Amino acid sequence: MDFLRWLIEAFNSNIVIGGSALLVREVVGNLFGLASALGGIRRKVWAWPVGIVGNVLLLTVFMGSLFGTEHASNLLGQAGRQIMFIAVSVYGWQRWRNSKKDGGAAVTPRWATGRERTTLALILVIGTVAITPLFRMLGSYEPVWADAWTFVGSLLATYGMARGLVEFWLIWVLVDVVGVPLLFSAGYYASAFMYLFYGCFTLFGFFIWWRAQNNAKPQVQTQMPDPLVRAKSR
Repeated sequence: MDFLRWLIEAFNSNIVIGGSALLVREVVGNLFGLASALGGIRRKVWAWPVGIVGNVLLLTVFMGSLFGTEHASNLLGQAGRQIMFIAVSVYGWQRWRNSKKDGGAAVTPRWATGRERTTLALILVIGTVAITPLFRMLGSYEPVWADAWTFVGSLLATYGMARGLVEFWLIWVLVDVVGVPLLFSAGYYASAFMYLFYGCFTLFGFFIWWRAQNNAKPQVQTQMPDPLVRAKSR
């Protein structure tokens, strides 16, 4: 019981860096997120459960008024996307587990089709416009459209990762471009710095998956017979 009390108090304490107070729970949650991103680059199944732990911690951070933290600003988009992350991560976790080869990566990266790209772009724009009034009505932090953008973009990026789409890394870049200034302005400095780092990290991940997709091409081609050869053999 004493250990549990100490753990709760420790997670509710602050780290002071450069005169700014950072909530321990926010820092730890983002470290779990970073570990999950590293696992995602390597296409390891464990990336999903590790990410879920970070999502649970960050959910309690962004709903600060409910969990007794010092942040007065509730970012409903940021909080809501943690719940969304958990739901989609369960889907991704199961999908990667089912497709995992013995000793290998859990998914083979591929480029999205033209139709998939168009659909993702439309959902990002239309979803942001549709959710913004709802977040404003619920009292989310201004500018509310930025909170809605990060929510919808995060949903699409997580889904794209589960499907093995190389473009999911670029969606994260679009999320970070808007999300980092929003987090700084709302006072969530640990998350802001972490997502600033993510912005560079996701570009690295994009090129890693791009190369993996190119390396997988010859294998796919050898498995599919040339239609011209089949025609001649008839």
